[in-house]
Amino acid sequence: MQKGLTESLAGRFYMHRGPHWSYRECREAFGWNLERWLFFGGYPGAAPMIRDEEAWRRYIADALVETAIARDVLSLQQVGKPMLLRHLFGLAAQHPAEILSFNKMLGTLHDAGNTVTLAHYLRLLEASFLVSGLERMSGRDRRRGSSPKIVFWNNALVSALSGLTLAEAQEDPAFWGRLVENAVGAHLLNALSPPRFAIGTWRERNDEVDYVVQAGRERVGVEVKSGRPGRLGGLAAFRKRFPWSRVLIVGREGVPLEEFFLGDPGSLLGL
Repeated sequence: MQKGLTESLAGRFYMHRGPHWSYRECREAFGWNLERWLFFGGYPGAAPMIRDEEAWRRYIADALVETAIARDVLSLQQVGKPMLLRHLFGLAAQHPAEILSFNKMLGTLHDAGNTVTLAHYLRLLEASFLVSGLERMSGRDRRRGSSPKIVFWNNALVSALSGLTLAEAQEDPAFWGRLVENAVGAHLLNALSPPRFAIGTWRERNDEVDYVVQAGRERVGVEVKSGRPGRLGGLAAFRKRFPWSRVLIVGREGVPLEEFFLGDPGSLLGL
């Protein structure tokens, strides 16, 4: 539907967004708790399959991921290397909520070409609401060409391709922490749409903040704490770099995860 939209219907259409299902929706429709939603994500069609995790995993991979790439992404415009696009998606699924440099992508992916091609393919995946490569914010703008932070719009895309069961994922603190952090980013992306909101990340030397949300002149740094109490030096450095900004901690030491995922991010951020 989006192919040629801006050219043939310029000024004559209004975009109605249908985001991925939130935790509130899945809790009300299926009785899920937070841990179940964090792992299985927000695809209502797949909800009846979660008792058979292998069947659920095949459904996500075959009926959703492959269909979305083949029929949605590849139909947006001409893609010169469709296999590279699929491999890029698979590589991204191994690094949810991580900053993944283009140099690492070039070294990992066969026939990757150059960073321009990879950045373009990431934008295509984002246009299909699958995965975003969040850019680093510098000053009042996003820094183009910076190493992107990989965020999937639905945790099911990560969990299904990981090969882990729910029990195994919960026993792996590093993986579960990435799932939680990715879910926070996905919640922001699904709820705070442009042009009013811009979502990125921030990092300078050894200091970083998980997410940065900007609305006009307002800027809020969001730090996710899903495990043990940790250092908050990144937030302090962020506030020093941007004195007019505000910060929000999600998880331990801040807004509880349950409250964050049930609420409206814009209201919680004061935007």
